Amino acid sequence: MTIKALAVALAMMTAFSAAAQNPFMSGRPAQRRTVNAVQIGNRIDVTVGNLFFTSYRFEDDEKYPFFFPVNSPVSGASVTSMRNGIYPHHSSLFFGCDRVNGGNYWQEGLERGRIVSIGARILETGGDKVVIEDECIWKRPDADAPVKDKRLITITSPAENIFQLDFDIEMEMLMDVNIPVTNHSLFSVRMAEDLSVKQGGVMVNSEGQSGEKATFGQRAAWMDFYGERKATGFEGIAIMQHPSNKWFPSPWFTRDYGFMSPTPMYWPEDGESTNLKKGEKVKLRYRVIVHGGSVDEAGISKLYERYKAE
Repeated sequence: MTIKALAVALAMMTAFSAAAQNPFMSGRPAQRRTVNAVQIGNRIDVTVGNLFFTSYRFEDDEKYPFFFPVNSPVSGASVTSMRNGIYPHHSSLFFGCDRVNGGNYWQEGLERGRIVSIGARILETGGDKVVIEDECIWKRPDADAPVKDKRLITITSPAENIFQLDFDIEMEMLMDVNIPVTNHSLFSVRMAEDLSVKQGGVMVNSEGQSGEKATFGQRAAWMDFYGERKATGFEGIAIMQHPSNKWFPSPWFTRDYGFMSPTPMYWPEDGESTNLKKGEKVKLRYRVIVHGGSVDEAGISKLYERYKAE
């Protein structure tokens, strides 16, 4: 073998070795990992293989059910934060709404309104997915409940660098519902501070717009928020809206300090409020991708193309 041929062979071996070690380069699907769930009191813990992923929490003294921590498949550290800084009503990854018939199902103060779980249970565990079912009542003292919801949560790990959470919810109006303009509405995430744009992270949507100024109020099918951690590299979380959703694609409320939410109630169709009739049912689907790598390395755009076809 000539020196040139030997050099080429060595280069190919090096590239193959790097791809084998780097799931972003290799594009390999995950080795089959068992996804398990166990209920401990008023929370459900979920593991993927030997990695702890998240807890679905529905304690009696909480404002609403939420997910925390939401751990990265790369570092094992949470990509979300819990009641960070001056906004203690941001509980990691959650679903809620303010100003619902005068109640507040988002901010602090249980007396202002709560979303109460009345039936969380594990439907499936121990295979390639975990399925959790829950039913919740939106209630507050001295007022009839305006909404109840049923939610189905499916958790998988379709690739080595990805944990996936599908949140499918059906909201039923128990009376006529009026929601004046509010920026506090529906599915939301509060990022870990070290991944925020203010700390050097990236927030980018499906239209290629990046940062708070460019993404705020813009309609987009998905948003990805990620940053770099010294020991493990880039990791983050994306939220996807399914095309079947009412209000799709909702405009996004975004903040460089680490918050994103597709928020139709801040931009209602009539400019003043969102109105829903008694008996009306609103179905909403969201996919959460917790990933290693950047938006391109994780293939968020391609993953959305698969999701919207489901």
